[in-house]
Amino acid sequence: MSTSHETALDEGGHPLEAYQRYHEEKAKGGLALTMFGGSARISADTSWGGTQLDVSSDAVVPAFRAFSDRIHRHGAAVMCQISHVGRRANATVGAWLPALGPSHSREDYNRAFAHEMDRHDIARIVREFGAAARRAKEGGLDGIETMTGGHLIGQFLSPLVNRRTDAFGGSLENRMRFLRMVYEEIRTAVGTEYPLGIRYTIDEDHADGLGFAEAVAIANVLEREGLVDFFNCIFGRFDTRLNLLVYNIPDMTAASAPWLRRVGAFKAETGLPVFHAAKIADVATARYAVGAGIVDMVGMTRAHMADPQIVNKLRAGREAEIRPCVGASHCLYRPVHCIHNPATGRETWLPQVIERSAHAERRAVVVGGGPAGLEAARVLAERGHRVVLLEAADRLGGQLVLAAKARLRRDLAGIVDWRIAELERLGVDVRLNTFAEAADVLAEVPDLVLLATGGIPDFGPVAGSELCLSVFDALANPVQVNGDVLVYDATGRHPAPSVAAEIAAAGKAVTFVARDPSVAPEMEHHSGITYRKAFAEHDVKVLLEYELVSVAMRNGRREAVLRHLLTGRERRSIHAQVIVEHGTIPMNELFDGLRPLSSNDGVTDIVTLVDPAPLRARPAAGFELHRIGDAVSSRSVHAAMLDALRLGVQF
Repeated sequence: MSTSHETALDEGGHPLEAYQRYHEEKAKGGLALTMFGGSARISADTSWGGTQLDVSSDAVVPAFRAFSDRIHRHGAAVMCQISHVGRRANATVGAWLPALGPSHSREDYNRAFAHEMDRHDIARIVREFGAAARRAKEGGLDGIETMTGGHLIGQFLSPLVNRRTDAFGGSLENRMRFLRMVYEEIRTAVGTEYPLGIRYTIDEDHADGLGFAEAVAIANVLEREGLVDFFNCIFGRFDTRLNLLVYNIPDMTAASAPWLRRVGAFKAETGLPVFHAAKIADVATARYAVGAGIVDMVGMTRAHMADPQIVNKLRAGREAEIRPCVGASHCLYRPVHCIHNPATGRETWLPQVIERSAHAERRAVVVGGGPAGLEAARVLAERGHRVVLLEAADRLGGQLVLAAKARLRRDLAGIVDWRIAELERLGVDVRLNTFAEAADVLAEVPDLVLLATGGIPDFGPVAGSELCLSVFDALANPVQVNGDVLVYDATGRHPAPSVAAEIAAAGKAVTFVARDPSVAPEMEHHSGITYRKAFAEHDVKVLLEYELVSVAMRNGRREAVLRHLLTGRERRSIHAQVIVEHGTIPMNELFDGLRPLSSNDGVTDIVTLVDPAPLRARPAAGFELHRIGDAVSSRSVHAAMLDALRLGVQF
């Protein structure tokens, strides 16, 4: 199954074409159950700032009907999560309504102070849960669930948040009163036969929070009274972004399936089906979880963003071809955009399954074996073209080989490893240790040339930059990094903080200087938290909103001059080494040499690139020439692979 999650693909709060197509690809891929709606809002005062589905009126029912019909055509089931987020709501968006909660409190996540709900608030929200459930049933959905962890129902259950002294607070019986009222209302609305579950916190992992024993006691009541049909288990707290990362959406720094054992202990206490998802990213772990009876259905949500065809590939005996989820959390940076599956979230115009081209058997040369080149070669080979990949280094992977040397990013190697295996399966002619020049490319008599030659480190306008190391240098040859280090970040991306964390973990003193007002603003919140946590653990000194002006030698050490971007004041800092991250400069010598010989003068039509046209005919003479990835400009892994896919499917 795929559990409910935010996608940012809604249109006016409704799940229309793009939203449905994203889920449909998973159904086509053999998934049994796809859940959607991550915290679909039942009320006007439960918005956390946008991108939630709006199930607060009957206007959503036609969309539900179209959605359920679409998923059912492929033999899969579809359910929606409906919820009220309580004090997690953002009080400064939409109608600017106050956040609500069982008690007056403030949650760190959206920083609103919650209004303590009175009996009228409680009665209204209970009714709204029932009405939203009715809409799901009328829309043909196969069931629904609500959410406890961090949301309003869970806030009532948690003694950390619920400090009421009336019939809704204090004892366990009182704290679960709101939960029971909600589920009784839902049962009245949909009947006893309609599948109704709960995404359920089995332990808040806090001495003063909801513990395992109380969670089991509540679950036993829900089961005994027939209020729920399944438990979709989660573990821990979600009141801060750090807790959300640690407990609910573990990233690549976490162990695989960290809460599986605890979920198994809960399953032993109930006779109802138990589902679970939390970094169950590989089929072996999923197979174990179900085979050992730890869960009845395994949630592989992010894994299906990486590869919606998991089940089909298993059935066909092609397990080795499953594209791995590497836990990069890029899907939290740009919802449902997997770091190395650029079709995810773009299903209305990019294919998840690449078909053979009607103009197959073209001769294609790809130069560069980094992320862009690997993806381009894979896509063109899937299209049925004869592909040669030329790589100057002695191994494939480009910048990802270096990125994966940092311990916090080591699982990025999976992006490269999968593509290497795919190129071998597809019969791509890979030639390493080949520094391609124009003559080498022309010797292949190509119909198409894609240059993924990447870039070289850019030191920016830093005087004395020859005295500095690049991030490439620091990762490729760590022995160069001796003594105390200043790491200067002018991009806000992964390279600089990952290198700083790596050096600090090795016991060296590190000063991290950033042009931006925060650490890592150009990446997803999870990675930013991971880096800030690593900096705190290893006493990295952080200076924000500074630019590096110059570096000069002083008594065998490097003196860095920094200028504050707001005040203009300068400060000097002495270090053994200075490492600069300022992106890359495209390597364009080969492009410049081939451009006048190409049929299109190396021009890539951006109109067809962002909205692919019908197949491009073979040029009457010569070859088409295009650049992708960092050969165009310094960007991300995802951007490089998107370039490769959206261009490759046009041939």
